[in-house]
Amino acid sequence: MNATARRMASLGRAELTLLGRNKNNLFIALLMPLLMIFLLRSSLGQMSPEELPGGMAGTTLIGGTGMVLVLVVYMGLVSALVARREELVLKRLRTGEATDLEILGGAALPSAAIALLQCAVLSVGGAIALDVPAPRRPDLLVLGLLAGVLLLAGLAAATTAITRNVESAGLTTLPFFLISAMGSGLMVPRDLLPDLLANLTRLLPFSGVMELVRAGWLGVGHTEDLLTALLNTLAWGVLTVFAVRKWFRWEPRR
Repeated sequence: MNATARRMASLGRAELTLLGRNKNNLFIALLMPLLMIFLLRSSLGQMSPEELPGGMAGTTLIGGTGMVLVLVVYMGLVSALVARREELVLKRLRTGEATDLEILGGAALPSAAIALLQCAVLSVGGAIALDVPAPRRPDLLVLGLLAGVLLLAGLAAATTAITRNVESAGLTTLPFFLISAMGSGLMVPRDLLPDLLANLTRLLPFSGVMELVRAGWLGVGHTEDLLTALLNTLAWGVLTVFAVRKWFRWEPRR
């Protein structure tokens, strides 16, 4: 293991320990996704299976996968980074050997690992409990999960620039959550939206990831749509990197 990997692993272990001590972040990471998936299934129960592209169970698993990524990686990481910033942990870490990228990557490792583990449990357990076939394109599903983790980790770091303290993290992360839930296919499948609105929602930050996740589960999607999803995710990734480099704060505002 090289020096970079060792430092990131060490930072990740420390962050995981701190996560276990924070009841609020632990709830967001472990219990809130399960609650939201239950609510998602309840809301979809009001629709007939014929209205849902992947059926009731398939739509629940697709939306649930996106829900886990947004809640655990994005919302959980915003709170964690803001807390470390306000406690001057990030500032002290910068005086050591770790680079900025290693510090941020190490902080994101626990959230990423928990999210991927929950997605794996959701995929296996959901497929068994809901009698859903295994993902038809596991390569696209894995690609969507990894792309989602990277993009959301960057967006979380960028969101901390407008988050003054941990208490306000719930407010600053809410717009992205609602926009993604309604427009990127987490709670409302884009197929049910009017054509013009559906085309516009393709431009949202998380829509590309959800298109890859959907294609991975259902094995559907034209090459043009998948390419658009990849370009969308890449474009938002580049914008996110720019925003983090320009506006991310390593110490509290005074």
